[in-house]
Amino acid sequence: GNMFAALTLVFTVCLTATTADSHQHPCHSPNMTGQMSVMSLKGEIKTHGAFTYDSTGKKLRFRSNESHPTNTSLGLDLLMFFDKGVFYEIDSKNQSCEKKSLHSVDHPLDIPDDAKFCTTVTTGSASIEGEGLKVNMWTGSMHNVKGTFNMFVTMGCLPVTTLYSTDSTSFLFSTMEVENEIKEPDLLMVPSFCEHQPLEETPEGTVNSFFNEFVLTFVMNSV
Repeated sequence: GNMFAALTLVFTVCLTATTADSHQHPCHSPNMTGQMSVMSLKGEIKTHGAFTYDSTGKKLRFRSNESHPTNTSLGLDLLMFFDKGVFYEIDSKNQSCEKKSLHSVDHPLDIPDDAKFCTTVTTGSASIEGEGLKVNMWTGSMHNVKGTFNMFVTMGCLPVTTLYSTDSTSFLFSTMEVENEIKEPDLLMVPSFCEHQPLEETPEGTVNSFFNEFVLTFVMNSV
């Protein structure tokens, strides 16, 4: 509850503030390898895993690991090609996968070009050395999904936390242990057992996106 209250407060401040720096343009994240955790603000879901992100090639791999298993944690292995508009749900154990259309390019590792600069804040402390992290906050609307995002990004353009909110749900994506390189380029290649996979038809009314992978899987898991 407190975390949600704090976040809501910051976002409300953002909406009412008119910043002098509103002409700022979003930066673009570098190549990254790191850890990501995903949590619903009801606290019901937690997925933790490793990601590899190619910022130039617009490719993202996210694999949940079971080092933090909970009753509601999701086993996900996603390979997303944002430029090509396709992604793969991979099951390495069974050497199988599903290839699907990707309808939204939103993901928590890059700031959309149409994001609005909101404010710069120091999380932790600005006055105690080594105890603060200065972040820019960007906000905007999601694409093809009815909702908004709020991103906290370091001065070097590393995303720290992103909150996605829709009418029905809100998810908090957090990154940690980030390094500015692609450590395992092979993770961004389509596995051999997926190569000739036909594209699945999308059911009418479904929007496939990085965000919705967590929403849909979670809804199915909690039935």
